[in-house]
Amino acid sequence: MALSVAGGVVFFLNSCSTMPVAVVAPLEIPGAHNVGNHVCFECHTNIVRKFEASPHAHLYLENAGLKDGTGCESCHGPGSKHVEAGGGIGKFIINPGQTPEACFRCHLATHAEFQLPVHHPVVEGHMNCVQCHDPHGEDILKPEGGLAMAQLNETCAQCHREQTRPFVFEHPALREGCTACHNPHGSINRMMLNQADNNLCFRCHSQVQGPGVPRGEIFIGKSPHSSYLQMGTCWASGCHTAMHGSDINPIFLY
Repeated sequence: MALSVAGGVVFFLNSCSTMPVAVVAPLEIPGAHNVGNHVCFECHTNIVRKFEASPHAHLYLENAGLKDGTGCESCHGPGSKHVEAGGGIGKFIINPGQTPEACFRCHLATHAEFQLPVHHPVVEGHMNCVQCHDPHGEDILKPEGGLAMAQLNETCAQCHREQTRPFVFEHPALREGCTACHNPHGSINRMMLNQADNNLCFRCHSQVQGPGVPRGEIFIGKSPHSSYLQMGTCWASGCHTAMHGSDINPIFLY
């Protein structure tokens, strides 16, 4: 399906889905025009060689007249002036590692999450997207070609060392990654929690009301919890305060 926007060429972000997920105008650098990935390859050989396996390589500009695709310039802007200047960081080129605006042009939902009350300070300029994501997909250990965070806890541990350090009694949720409980972009809840109440814990810790359990009583594990649940959240009621893990208590009481 071809779409157009008056006054500009349009490019589509195609991933594994059959439908485009964003339609935006291309980035512009005054006086520059597109040169194609093959020109980028001459200087950025290792990046371009691995880039073909990345979902970002599916970005392209319609009707640009380039046979080899324009994945690089979809995020960095037209590269002719950058090439004429002999390259160099920041010379007539857009660097998403310095500003998130190029990323936000396609990742509209993510941009919206950064507007939520509690968020990582990306829009404030204190962080950038590439601190957590590899836009070129060079790290083959990361899923989906390198854009997500497979080594999730290691990525978060760069800043959150205490929460991700080794524990004698590890919270199994950490094996699923920090995003099992937190939204790394932003949330309406404190600490960027996915949910603000005990339902966050109930997604893994089943409530049992079976034979032999008094009516209205809730068992979690082998313990009745109805009275405890009235005290507040599992982690803030003075009970499971060491929710990331503990060196001395297997149920994270301290």
